Amino acid sequence: MFLIVGYVVILASALGTYAIHGSLAALWVPLEYAAIVGLTVGGFVASNDIRIIKATVGALPGIFKGSRFTKALYVDLLAMLFEVLAKVRKEGLMSIENDVENPEESPIFSKYPVLSGDHHVMEFITDYLRMMVGGNLNAIEIENLMDIEIETHHQEVETPGHVMSRVGDAVPAFGIVVAVMGVVNVMGSVGEPPAVLGKMIGGALVGTFLGILIAYGFVAPLASLLQQKAEEGGKIYQVIKVVLLASMSGYAPQVAVEFGRKTLAGRVRPSFRELEEELKSRRGK
Repeated sequence: MFLIVGYVVILASALGTYAIHGSLAALWVPLEYAAIVGLTVGGFVASNDIRIIKATVGALPGIFKGSRFTKALYVDLLAMLFEVLAKVRKEGLMSIENDVENPEESPIFSKYPVLSGDHHVMEFITDYLRMMVGGNLNAIEIENLMDIEIETHHQEVETPGHVMSRVGDAVPAFGIVVAVMGVVNVMGSVGEPPAVLGKMIGGALVGTFLGILIAYGFVAPLASLLQQKAEEGGKIYQVIKVVLLASMSGYAPQVAVEFGRKTLAGRVRPSFRELEEELKSRRGK
């Protein structure tokens, strides 16, 4: 929503102020628009493989949606992890073997459909619970492995933002290319009257104007939002990591989820009292 509002403000500021002392019709040079769009799309396609192209295009619709990483989601996550760890503490690690191997049938995971429906999150949780059940790795080894996996995940989800940023960096240069082509066209028409040449030169400069406006007014905000979404989506793995490692270090489930709670940003972090009351109410169900 705010992206659209921002775009409207940008267009109103650029075109509105120009319209006060100039003619908007002078900016309508369809061939310049077509050339810049074609160069931008061509550069994007030429510089990325099909996997990255699909990932970038697929990530764009997400910037128009609100964040799913809310306080309620993190409360559910901490409550779910608490239930799992409480079962481990009460009945032993082997008691969660069926939950780990068949998470879709787990009575614990099925209580949290939003989380259980996220394949990557559930795979991350169950993979490390499985290692805990196996008992072959210590906390330090698992922490190193978690760090590597989280870093790999970050690199994957941040790729669309980096790609869009590079596209934005290239668009002004494409605008210059289009402008130079227009100037070349003008130089071939030096015998024309000054009024005609002036219109042609103005049309050529539209390419530079478009390149800069599209790059910094439209593409750069997309790149920034994609990067923000990627960073936001990575926090949930940090929370899971901290909680599981705290449990492996011998802390009680209540303390382990408190470790996870403390890693959250203020806007999505439940208070200690809120989380405690939520856990108590869910234990009673």
